[in-house]
Amino acid sequence: MNVVFISPNFPPTYYNFCTSLHQAGVTVLGIGDASYNELRPELREALTDYYQVPTMTHYEILLRACGFFTHKYGKIDRIESHTEFWLGVDAQLREDFNVFGQKPDDLEINRHKMGMKQRFIEAGIPCAQGILAISSEEMRNFVGRYGYPIIFKPDQGVGAAGTFKVSSDEQLEAVFENMPEGYMVEKSLSGDLLSFDGLTNRDGEIVFWTVHRFSAGIMETVSERRHLHYYSFRDIPARLEELGRKSVSAFDVRERFFHIEFFRKDASDYYALEINVRPPGGYTVDMMNYACDIDLFRWWADLIACNRRDFSFERKYHVAHASRRTGIKYRLGHEKVLFELGPLTVAHMEIPHALSEAMGNYVYLLRSRDLEEVLRAIATVEETG
Repeated sequence: MNVVFISPNFPPTYYNFCTSLHQAGVTVLGIGDASYNELRPELREALTDYYQVPTMTHYEILLRACGFFTHKYGKIDRIESHTEFWLGVDAQLREDFNVFGQKPDDLEINRHKMGMKQRFIEAGIPCAQGILAISSEEMRNFVGRYGYPIIFKPDQGVGAAGTFKVSSDEQLEAVFENMPEGYMVEKSLSGDLLSFDGLTNRDGEIVFWTVHRFSAGIMETVSERRHLHYYSFRDIPARLEELGRKSVSAFDVRERFFHIEFFRKDASDYYALEINVRPPGGYTVDMMNYACDIDLFRWWADLIACNRRDFSFERKYHVAHASRRTGIKYRLGHEKVLFELGPLTVAHMEIPHALSEAMGNYVYLLRSRDLEEVLRAIATVEETG
């Protein structure tokens, strides 16, 4: 079995997908812009072949790389990157080489926010009201119906890039003077931001699922340079699981990770924001592994290699991402944080620059069976002074 992995060295822990594929007996073929010698030793050992490209932004170069692999190793069975940056590239390569998985037509729904919104509505899943930002008259009517604030978002975008809030007629008129293209407008919702995250098998059945609660939305985190923390639940709210499962079915997620964002207004009142048919960002796959003492990198590889079905897990711990930002003075230095938190810290590392705007510059992954203990540890990491 031949699997092409796009950019296998980024994000940093995603090399584990390649090592797991290799352990499952798969021929792993990498494409990336890093030199072969820059790849970590475990990744080099897992790759049967590696095609270095001068840039990841020219599709024709990536097309030639896959053509080279096809000529040398035979039919490609899977093409994957698991990252938002390359979802469109992955999909187009799959179509051009007739490979199982998401195609460009699928991305018209699950990568465009208005497409997502329509699918949520069709599936009977509550979601924030929104329209494409085309006509100033329609946007004024939208405000008249739903009031301020409203959120402008790129219809197709990564994280909070380009997202902004409008809270008055004056601000709205200023937007009209330099109307951005490719945007949608959404009613602003308040409440807890939660995500329903997991992995499906080839038939679309969910084999792993969990929920994370976020300290703030990505837009607020980026625009206000807030600390970001989020943590996993051990007990899953029944209504959220119901809506999450319905969403996975509605978007026909097969043999893929998913990350679905919801606002929770109360115990039974949830609104879907968007779906990402990829793993949740940053080190969240590692967090899910720590929470259950499992290996989702290997689970995914076994789904690919042999359509494995005998998965089981227990949510043993709450695991949190607690981050720090450069330029902020904290009460405790790094070494004192590690000393004070002791075994609660299961990992700590720098966050890559490409992810740091939303996720912070340095992260501590914290684990405990007791949520209150995790929350106190988060406060210790974030405390300034």
